[in-house]
Amino acid sequence: MSEQKTKINVKVKRFDPEKRVFVTKTYEVEVDRFTTVLSMLLEIKQWQDPTLSIRYSCRMGICGSCAMVVNGKPTLACETNVFSLAASDLTVEPMRGHPVLRDLVTDFEDFFERHKSVSPWLIRKDIEEKFRAEKEYTQTRTELDYYLPFSYCIKCGLCVDACPVVNTNPKFVGPQALSQAYRYYADSRDEGLTQRLESLDSLEGVWGCEFAGSCSRVCPKGVDPALAIQLLKAEIAKLRIFGKTTEKRSIS
Repeated sequence: MSEQKTKINVKVKRFDPEKRVFVTKTYEVEVDRFTTVLSMLLEIKQWQDPTLSIRYSCRMGICGSCAMVVNGKPTLACETNVFSLAASDLTVEPMRGHPVLRDLVTDFEDFFERHKSVSPWLIRKDIEEKFRAEKEYTQTRTELDYYLPFSYCIKCGLCVDACPVVNTNPKFVGPQALSQAYRYYADSRDEGLTQRLESLDSLEGVWGCEFAGSCSRVCPKGVDPALAIQLLKAEIAKLRIFGKTTEKRSIS
């Protein structure tokens, strides 16, 4: 028996970089219970409008390339089933917290600059040892568990797009960068504890967060940036008051 299909209207908010204007175009598409937002958009591009610009790669929720806003919520198009939205009409827009290049494609240059600003790598005091280590940096399962929940970030930018602070204060480094700062801070192999905390002790750093929690709600990989930021705040407070951080860095 053939799969039952349903026709829906899809409104796509498109951006013309030459005219610098947004235009909403409506398409009618047939979908079934397996159709994702990404596959729907690719069908539009293939059969109705080849000028539609979309960014995608893996189609499996791994690369984060197809992040966009669907019915008002930042999400990955490849993981969003059309039927699960339970709506006869869909509205698809580019992410709002990133500059738009064309149609649904946004510019991530500033995003990666913010990510790079928190030193998302292991800081070791012995530079020679860092690049020519004679042995592995072994860890216990408990030490791994301290930072593992924050290491699943795929840099899709959805948390930044959902953050109300980023969208009102461009200087705020944002939830993605701060969660990754904590990921390395909590790593037992890292020796840049004080350095990391001092660099984030500002209104552009952790104190700019108002704990809305929207960043954690939209993460497709279950990373909790809101928690990471609060843990960084606690460590900075301990450093200020006691002159030292928690000896055993735990997420509990």
